[in-house]
Order: sequence, then C-alpha cells, then structure tokens
Amino acid sequence: MPIRTSISIAAPVDAVWPYLAEFRHWPTWGPTVAAVDVDADEVATGVSGRVRTPVGLWLPFTITDVDPGRSWAWRVAGVAATGHTVTETSPSTCEVAFTAPSWAVAYRPVLRAGLRRLATLARPT
Repeated sequence: MPIRTSISIAAPVDAVWPYLAEFRHWPTWGPTVAAVDVDADEVATGVSGRVRTPVGLWLPFTITDVDPGRSWAWRVAGVAATGHTVTETSPSTCEVAFTAPSWAVAYRPVLRAGLRRLATLARPT
C-alpha cells in the first residue's frame, strides 16, 4: 500500500491544479526538482522529459496517468514515483495528497515539504 500525506489548502481546485500540472511550476514547490526539460506545457499521459535534482543529476521521467484537473502520476528513471491528487472540499478549499510507493517511506518528509510549499504558492493573495 502506498504512503500518503495530504494538506488542506485555502484555494479552489482550479487555482491549485496549474501548480501541480504545469511543468514550469514544479521547481517552485518540488523539493527534489531544480529544473524540468520537456517539450510540453503540462502533464499528459505519455509525456516524457527529464528533471534535474538539486545536486545536478538529470533523471528521465514519463507521465503515466492523468485525470485532468484531478490527479497525475509518473515514473522517474523507470521507477514508479509519486502520485499527486487534488480534491475539492468546498468551493474555496481543496485537499492535495501526494503518494509514494510503500518502500519509499523515508521520502514522506520530502512529500510534506512539497505540500507546504504548494499551499503557500496557491493561497490567494
């Protein structure tokens, strides 16, 4: 069973989804993503590219599953990686959940850090 962590964000789904789905935003909230190199603007099943880690290592990725406006998952370096889901809890709030394979339990603090960054970015000003 995958590990899961989530956060409630005081913003509607349509304000949060672009941060999750548009590649240009990934480095702003993803602690392990320093840059993205991809020939697309946002996630779609089958899109491939590469991400640069904070230590400079480039890793290939493929988006494996997308439910537009709701969720996406990917493989990084050929390994099933994180899942990302946004769910409306009211017209002005949502819950964002990140999942990772059960063997990656030590990655939970990284997921939490990403969620906190995302919540800060997506809140209305």
